[in-house]
Amino acid sequence: MTNPVIGVTTSYGKNKHGNPTIYLLRAYVEALIESGGAPVLIPSDLTGAGLQAIYDRLDGLLFTGGGDIALEYFQGEPNSHVDEVELDRDRTEFGLLQASISSGKPFLGICRGLQVINVGMGGTLYSHIHDQLPGAIEHDFSPGHPRSYLAHSVVLEPATRLAGILGENAVSVNSLHHQGVKEMAPGLKAAGFAPDGLLEALELPDHPYGLAVQWHPEWLRDQVATQRLFRSFIEAAGNRK
Repeated sequence: MTNPVIGVTTSYGKNKHGNPTIYLLRAYVEALIESGGAPVLIPSDLTGAGLQAIYDRLDGLLFTGGGDIALEYFQGEPNSHVDEVELDRDRTEFGLLQASISSGKPFLGICRGLQVINVGMGGTLYSHIHDQLPGAIEHDFSPGHPRSYLAHSVVLEPATRLAGILGENAVSVNSLHHQGVKEMAPGLKAAGFAPDGLLEALELPDHPYGLAVQWHPEWLRDQVATQRLFRSFIEAAGNRK
């Protein structure tokens, strides 16, 4: 059996010489390869027939972390911390999400990816958790800490797909985000919460594989639970294949 082909969303940036680049931290690719996947990077401004041609050949989609979603998509409150908005990426990812939901193609969201799934299905976000969620703990430990730094626990909801995959009632996670779910979209199911009540994991019931986590498991690949998560995603994509 050939390795399932996984589309991976990306950002645009610039290298040290100021030249435009397609940007993705390598940890995502390494996590997929180690789990048996074959990653394909998707440029964020690809449209039309080109994007459709790539999508048709994919067995699964990984919605990665990155900059903030444009506020107009969820009527977000303006905040000076909103940064790295990329309208092309928003448009591309929302389109890929809707296609994956309609076709039953497996998808996994990480950090921004969770937020894309929630907003794309009609949910909202805190534009900046620290200013808008009373009693919030610290959620943004970058820079200043290793990306593998275990910042807090996430308690998993019983009888969820995610809890079954991870094989745990709670997991210790890293935390590298300043935005988070305010109102969960209709049709989604909560799968885990941070100590301050912030939603940290969600899933799409009755879909072959639609999961998302707010933390960054690609930096926690020494954890057995993380290995189970990526392997379950690749297995689902392989079954789709």
